[in-house]
Amino acid sequence: MLIDTYGRVATDLRVSLTDRCNLRCTYCMPEEGLQWLAKPDLLTDDEIVRLVRIAVTHLGITEVRFTGGEPLLRPGLVGIVERVAALTPRPKMSLTTNGIGLKRTAAALRQAGLDRVNVSLDTLRPDVFKTLTRRDRHKDVIEGLAAAHDAGLTPVKINSVLMPGLNEDEAPELLAWAVEHSYELRFIEQMPLDAQHGWKRDGMITAGDILASLRTRFELTEEGSEERGSAPAERWVVDGGPHRVGVIASVTRPFCSACDRTRLTADGQVRTCLFASEETDLRAALRAEGPENSDENIARIWKLAMWGKKAGSGLDDPSFLQPDRPMSAIGG
Repeated sequence: MLIDTYGRVATDLRVSLTDRCNLRCTYCMPEEGLQWLAKPDLLTDDEIVRLVRIAVTHLGITEVRFTGGEPLLRPGLVGIVERVAALTPRPKMSLTTNGIGLKRTAAALRQAGLDRVNVSLDTLRPDVFKTLTRRDRHKDVIEGLAAAHDAGLTPVKINSVLMPGLNEDEAPELLAWAVEHSYELRFIEQMPLDAQHGWKRDGMITAGDILASLRTRFELTEEGSEERGSAPAERWVVDGGPHRVGVIASVTRPFCSACDRTRLTADGQVRTCLFASEETDLRAALRAEGPENSDENIARIWKLAMWGKKAGSGLDDPSFLQPDRPMSAIGG
């Protein structure tokens, strides 16, 4: 069991498969991209599957989310999913993706055992998409969403970030479109995880701003805490149901007290939180000789890392310091 000193138990594992991405979103990285991890530093497919197996069989993990960077850029993705699906007990599996490439891979991923997907889409306007991502790939994302739905990777969830001066007026339009296509929409407050360290607390679009915008067109009824559980999104029933919309307010309404996540970077580092300033190396043990390489020792190192998890992210503190690693290197 992955328990910390505050009594929280981690059952949800986020696994980054790569730090690379084929978009250059303005709130994530500069236009020229980043210095990617060298291939020898990345975990191999076998190492990823082994760590997930240890997490599931030794540490009580019941849900696995594959992330990036862009996980669809990982050549062995389908095979990794298939091997994790064969574990006993079998964890629930999902994927967070920008949707580019999902049209051609959705059916194979579903057949391999993937349960559902989260797709990032911040706008319905191709010109705004091109400005936000610095790539003209809006059509690919829309087609990827449809392919995921048709393949049975449901519920298909959409993650949207609203940015001042670009798409801040699109919340009602996005929700109406999501309802029409039976997608579940989640708005996410912009977080201080950009490589440029350009995030500013002042001027960001907050959960309050998003809800006020949505209420100009929809009647929203808040779900209770029992329905939410440890999920990061606060959810509202839209116009009496059955559709719902969520808001992940990491900055203005931190949800750390119910956090049930542990994170593994593409180079084998355990992170207790997206905003942690420390990491614990599992790759060294994986590649060591002798007892250090045992499942039991790796599980022990992981337990010790999670035991030291802090009470909160500190995002609600004006003195918060952004972590050195950006979102693309940590995993979403």
